[in-house]
Amino acid sequence: MTQSPTDIQAIFNRIAPVYDQLNDALSLGQHRIWKRMTVKWAQPQAGDTALDLCCGSGDLAFLLAKMVGKRGTVIGADFSPQQLEVARQRQQSSLYPIQWVEADALNLPFSDNKFDCATVGYGLRNVIDISRCLEELYRVLKPEATVAILDFHRPYNETIRGFQQWFLEQLVVPTAEGLGFKEDYAYINPSLERFPQGREQVKLAQAAGFTQVKHYAIALELMGILVMTKPRID
Repeated sequence: MTQSPTDIQAIFNRIAPVYDQLNDALSLGQHRIWKRMTVKWAQPQAGDTALDLCCGSGDLAFLLAKMVGKRGTVIGADFSPQQLEVARQRQQSSLYPIQWVEADALNLPFSDNKFDCATVGYGLRNVIDISRCLEELYRVLKPEATVAILDFHRPYNETIRGFQQWFLEQLVVPTAEGLGFKEDYAYINPSLERFPQGREQVKLAQAAGFTQVKHYAIALELMGILVMTKPRID
């Protein structure tokens, strides 16, 4: 059964208090490496205006802030007010100002050609219209800007895919159940079944207008990073 936007928003509101704890535990801390890779591929520069879409509790936004520096601007946008509240609380120990905005990834409240770079962490899989989300990212990015999107990836290798299913069903869900969030994390596997694999993501990005599109399968193809650049307008 497909989750509605309201259902997905409710899930992320509920899991906000344990989101970071579970990410660390279930990835053995590896998600922090993947996020640093994502930010590097987005190519933020000092003084840039950067967007972290579907920012959750703010990991990628904080990494972007370090790269763009105090002369730059980072906006973290998410549709979950509870996730944004966690991000604001974390920001109290940060040296860099970040703006937190509650926003719909399919209808972003930003002007055209606003951002020099962007990231998305574990968000594209959860939007109800991936093509529309990519089009919105294209619209708000400046020409020649790059966006990097990190998410789960459904491996082409059936053996690895079997391991991924086992991991999600036998480790992720039981761990979440121990914290009272079994149903909220059980949705990951079905959402992954609907999520386009790397080659299809590339086609969707190109259809949205992006060029220099590449999907990098990482962590034995269990994760992927889609990197795409908006072309220069002559």
